Amino acid sequence: MSPITTRAIRLHATGGPEALSIDTVALAEPGPGEILVRQRFAGVNFVDIYHRTGLYGQPALPAGLGVEGAGTVERVGPGVDHLREGDRIAYAGLPAGSYAERRLLPAERAIRLPDGIGFDTAAAVLVRGLTAHMLFERVRPLRPGEVVLIQAAAGGLGVIAAQWAKRRGATVIGTVGDARKAELAKAHGVDHAILYRETDFVAAVREATGGRGADMAIDGIGGGTLLKTFDAMAPYGLIASVGQVGGSLPKIDLNELGPVRSIALARPSVLRHHLPDPVVYPRAAAEVLTEVEAGLRPLIGAVHPLAEAAEAHRALEAGKTTGSVLLEI
Repeated sequence: MSPITTRAIRLHATGGPEALSIDTVALAEPGPGEILVRQRFAGVNFVDIYHRTGLYGQPALPAGLGVEGAGTVERVGPGVDHLREGDRIAYAGLPAGSYAERRLLPAERAIRLPDGIGFDTAAAVLVRGLTAHMLFERVRPLRPGEVVLIQAAAGGLGVIAAQWAKRRGATVIGTVGDARKAELAKAHGVDHAILYRETDFVAAVREATGGRGADMAIDGIGGGTLLKTFDAMAPYGLIASVGQVGGSLPKIDLNELGPVRSIALARPSVLRHHLPDPVVYPRAAAEVLTEVEAGLRPLIGAVHPLAEAAEAHRALEAGKTTGSVLLEI
């Protein structure tokens, strides 16, 4: 077979978006249990920014980026008998490396795509859908009639989480940055959109719930927003902290959670615990794709060519995006 080369975004040293370079990389033939994937789209997630800055360490540098992609199987390695060349697949999780034209991937990560789901939809929904699955099926299973507060409800995760919660009978309250994002959030399942720059979101949540507060909150902002969310919770409510795009995570005194408030705080990791589970991952991914077939809609807010990965990172960090951000390859 001819040598395999690919263009790929690589990180040679941690830093800002300028640290990303596009290199030509030689790939080996797929080894036992591996496949070679010809990528069509890669999802851009905040975890990629954390890898780039060094907040979450990579095993070694230089390294690839990207934990989510979709494309076709180009070659299969020894021992791979559930996939064949030409299969349409998507995947999520480590090892990173989806910002590339081609990549080697453990075959166990590949999820075969139904015919009706496009590569762009798959790359926009899988990580975020698996995060929603983790939050609402494992961290705190939702019951009809409960109230969910979603910070950044017009973002990639917010759009998916709002629909997931709404489809399970919850009332969804979401915070957004402006009126345009409020309309997008409402179009994707949010019942009450709060413009957090103009309105005290704690007071707005209390008003929307008759003073009771939210049963569950999803916070990817961190910093002071996470601390303020404590005041928006109902007794026995749970806050899931899933990111820190707005500032480092604060030190928290347990007295801030109870006994006065009687609330719980979770810090779940979809990458480190949900996705690596060989039993949970394929089942959960199949459930996410079933939700998509039943009408769950990712919002694709921006699509950049591979060479503009740094620009995609800048826009995501600056809060200028809505929905999911993709690289088209």
